[in-house]
Amino acid sequence: MSEKKEPSVWQGFKAFLTRGNVVDLAVAVVIGAAFTSVVNSVVKGVINPLVGAFGTKDLDHYSSCLKDPCVVKNGEAVSGIPIMWGSVLSATLSFLITAAVVYFLMVLPMSKYLAKQTARQAAKEGTQEVIEVTELEVLKEIRDALVAQRGAGGGGTGQSGGDAR
Repeated sequence: MSEKKEPSVWQGFKAFLTRGNVVDLAVAVVIGAAFTSVVNSVVKGVINPLVGAFGTKDLDHYSSCLKDPCVVKNGEAVSGIPIMWGSVLSATLSFLITAAVVYFLMVLPMSKYLAKQTARQAAKEGTQEVIEVTELEVLKEIRDALVAQRGAGGGGTGQSGGDAR
């Protein structure tokens, strides 16, 4: 009996890391983290003040109180139960802006590029099939010409002996 040797944990981990998906994911996380700070700056510096222009203060400070009196000092509730819906709205705007930028600047161009690559590959494979079919046709014509040449040139070249069984 032969025992199957299972790959070691290290070999499995190495195979996992060398797959393309892991590297792509790591790059995406790093770029996403760097991009998040840019989006957060845009939301806090531009979007929040614009939305806050319809009210009296910055978007992050909008809140409602479940239990009066609500007193918030240094970001912590001293009394009452405040609901900080402005910060939730700000985070939602950050998410939507990030998702839109990622889609329109990364996903959409990449999908168009991959579609073009797929079309090129399909066209290349179609050309290869045409070439192979053409070669096959040429070989058939050569065979037919040789058979016709044998039939016309020498009637007794060993073909008559094949009939006796």
